[in-house]
Amino acid sequence: MARRTTQAAAVALAAALAGCSNKLPDAQPLVKRAALQSFTDCASLEDYIEDNAVLDMRSQLELQRDGYGGGWRGFGGPEKMAADAAAPNAAGGGKANSAAPSAYTTTNTQVAGVDEADFVKNDGTRIFVLSGNKLYSTLSWPASALALQGSLELEGHPREMFLDGDTVVVFSAVYQSYPLDSGNGGGAVGEAAEPGYIGSPWYGYTNATKVTVVDVSNLAQPVAARAWYLPGDYANSRRVGQSVRLVLRDNFRWPSAVKWWVDWEEGLENDQPKLRAKYDALIAQNESTIRSAALSDWLPEGKLTQPDGSQVTLPYACTDFAHVNAPTRNGLVTVATLDLNNPQPSLQRVSVVGEVGEIFASHTNLYVTNRHWWWWPAPGQADHTYLHKFDISQPDTTTYVASGGVAGHIVDQFSMDEDAAGFFRIATTTTSRVADVLNPLNTWGILETTNRVSVMGENAGELVLVGQTPEMAKGERIYSSRFVGTKGYVVTFKQVDPLFTIDLTNPQAPTVVGELKVPGFSSYIHPLGPNHLLTIGTYIPENSTNWQERALQLSIFDVSNFAAPVQTHNHLVGTASSWSEAAYDHRAFNHFPAKGLLAIPFFDWSYSAANYWDSFLSELRVFGVDAQAGFTVKGSLSLSDLYRDYGYNSWSWYWSPEVRRSVMADDYVYAISDAGIRVAHVGSLSTPLATVKFDGVSTKP
Repeated sequence: MARRTTQAAAVALAAALAGCSNKLPDAQPLVKRAALQSFTDCASLEDYIEDNAVLDMRSQLELQRDGYGGGWRGFGGPEKMAADAAAPNAAGGGKANSAAPSAYTTTNTQVAGVDEADFVKNDGTRIFVLSGNKLYSTLSWPASALALQGSLELEGHPREMFLDGDTVVVFSAVYQSYPLDSGNGGGAVGEAAEPGYIGSPWYGYTNATKVTVVDVSNLAQPVAARAWYLPGDYANSRRVGQSVRLVLRDNFRWPSAVKWWVDWEEGLENDQPKLRAKYDALIAQNESTIRSAALSDWLPEGKLTQPDGSQVTLPYACTDFAHVNAPTRNGLVTVATLDLNNPQPSLQRVSVVGEVGEIFASHTNLYVTNRHWWWWPAPGQADHTYLHKFDISQPDTTTYVASGGVAGHIVDQFSMDEDAAGFFRIATTTTSRVADVLNPLNTWGILETTNRVSVMGENAGELVLVGQTPEMAKGERIYSSRFVGTKGYVVTFKQVDPLFTIDLTNPQAPTVVGELKVPGFSSYIHPLGPNHLLTIGTYIPENSTNWQERALQLSIFDVSNFAAPVQTHNHLVGTASSWSEAAYDHRAFNHFPAKGLLAIPFFDWSYSAANYWDSFLSELRVFGVDAQAGFTVKGSLSLSDLYRDYGYNSWSWYWSPEVRRSVMADDYVYAISDAGIRVAHVGSLSTPLATVKFDGVSTKP
């Protein structure tokens, strides 16, 4: 193969790897001026992928060879360390023709006007749910006439969707036959053996994302109008107006001949020279295998299914790919843009060789993160996050703008935000690896943590640090954060929950203004008017060692005095075994300001000798929320009976009958699960008005 590498970093890497020497090159330091560098031709793209693959492979095997990776863990088995409403009308359905509710809730999003995909979408009169391998359409208004209208069976595992007028865009996990995946397709998700069966829930393998545009103008007959098959797993997405941005994570595909362990021999562990020779031979053999692959093996093409059912190939251009000028594991990050305003929408793609982390989107910019890769741990290292900014102001294209880096790592998307002036704020926990002075034999050292908020600005293609708070809560980690205008809130935790308030009025000098310590921690922070915060998290008594003293908690904080925040109300929900998806997924947290209500899914289990299924408690709990009065229990809308109706034979990793989402419209509350929808009046939650049941899912192999 003719080898041409134009990037300086790739040249240095290739030189260090040349000849498969017995010494791994030194880990590359943090890059202070991060940037994306485009490839000028296909040869340089292939060289970069293969050089990085060889480095990744060697770092894993040399850790085993030299005893750092657990030594004998790699022997004798395939441990792959590198992979880490109204009834239907006479026409058979349609939109509701009755008046819509005066107010209703939709998906809880981080930024107003920037929609986030979910498996439930509604517009006040219609509720759409992805359950199993179907899209269900229901007429939801008036509430007493809630009724199923139609459904559409979809290929693979439908995960999330957007609703835009009469168009639903569904993202599904599917399997496609790619050159380096040829051995993984048996019984894969998307190759349905019979209606309702989506492959083994534990062994199904997916390697691609299907984007299906569905016409739902007739609720009784949803129609798939167009579909794309794109390599990679669905990672995230955002919708601004009629423009959808899809972020794909395509994990690196290793050739099947690459091995991650040496063959076991009696006494090999005691013959170090022979053991090292075997590892060196395996490394050389793997490198030969990697470099013999073609670019089309590493980068399989996508497909477009036309309305008439015909398929066309979606070719790629090597110049549409870029890489980060910093160490990152192999993989592929693709941002695909779909303009729904186009009568014949097409996908525009931009791809980066590397890993993808969290994303944040404003109305005009998309930020994608990835972490520095140290290859192997050693004292002196600290984690570091690289940021890549893309312009999404044009509805049909996504354009790279700038990159930068910041010390530490983020917890979730709420660790990031962009203010009205375009400054980017990010809350990070920095984990540093330092020497273990008490145990010199611990060559990896020990970990220390600290936290801070940084402000970055764009300057000539670079995201530069313009301001930073002092370090906060050393020895702890950030559990949640939120930025609201010029104010920031950060929660760290170790034994108690310090809530920090941060003044971001001056981007060059962000300031920690106040701090409040309370037992437990908040995992999600929600603005409650201009001077209060509404949070959900876990209550843990200070210095407690008894896990049974824990409980789910709702809290209200008064931050009107920014220097002295106060927890004014706290409400414990359930017991130590209780759980709510709202504590870890903001889309399940349903605040309805128009009615002063909060709804969260609630799940618990307590042993019942009389009837096993009666031990499960799955319901939607509804509270009145007032900044001054606190919490008022309104009641619960239960779906526990669906456990008895469906039984565990219908459950899988992608289908479970517990309550997961909710919708509120005027004085009515809808509890939603994979098993169905139930609605009740908020004043009489124990007396449901209507229930819609969805099909169960067969999980038989």
